[in-house]
Amino acid sequence: DMGADIKALRTRIKSVDSTLHLTKAMGLVASSKIRRATESMLRGREYLASLERVMDSLTSCPECRKIPYMRSSGENARTRMIIIAGDRGLAGGYNANIFRLAAQYPGVEFIPIGKRACDRFGKPQISSETYTREAAYSLAGTLCDDFAKGKFDRLGILSTRYVSVLTQEAFVRWVLPLAPKPGAESVAAIFEPDELTILNAAAQEYVAGVIAASVRESFASEVAARRAAMDSAEKNANEMIDNLQLQYNRARQSTITQEITEIVAGSGA
Repeated sequence: DMGADIKALRTRIKSVDSTLHLTKAMGLVASSKIRRATESMLRGREYLASLERVMDSLTSCPECRKIPYMRSSGENARTRMIIIAGDRGLAGGYNANIFRLAAQYPGVEFIPIGKRACDRFGKPQISSETYTREAAYSLAGTLCDDFAKGKFDRLGILSTRYVSVLTQEAFVRWVLPLAPKPGAESVAAIFEPDELTILNAAAQEYVAGVIAASVRESFASEVAARRAAMDSAEKNANEMIDNLQLQYNRARQSTITQEITEIVAGSGA
């Protein structure tokens, strides 16, 4: 029935148009968050780079090899891994890439940040968007304490690296045990009271800095990925509407032609 086809096409066009409005709105929200998220990410990177310079200096000191944070992890290392995903979906492969990489680490104890990661591992929800520096410091304190007590041997962070607005990569950064940077030399600095005490105190600050910076970079990656996904969805929706409109116009034209034919045939009877 041609009339039924026209009605179905009209309903479909209306449905896709409604989806188009939604993708536009989500794209605008993501765009509004991108600048703030990237600024926050850059501040996190800057602070972490400062911490890393201090840690490179301290870990290159032979005396510092005595601290528990520089203990070798060994072959059968018990691993804990912080896994950072988004609070929401519709961000292209952002969350899927994280979980795909996580699957390569069976037997690992995962600590999730981000509602999607918390759902995946059945833990209370922690938002990646609103994650605070205080929360990072608290988690770092627990992890450093447990590591020093020998409760686990290796700490990693599975998060997303922001390469550009169009490219984000899931990767693992190993945080503990601390290791001297290859070729690093202990700088001529005086640490009060001594390097060992400072490094023990700095370990929590460093781990907290890595966690906070990773969460910020992951969130910037998420909003960039969502913006790209919504741009793509908007383009696809527009193309779909164009195609449906064409089908609708052809169906209408066909109906009109049929009606004219019937009228002409009727008048000649």
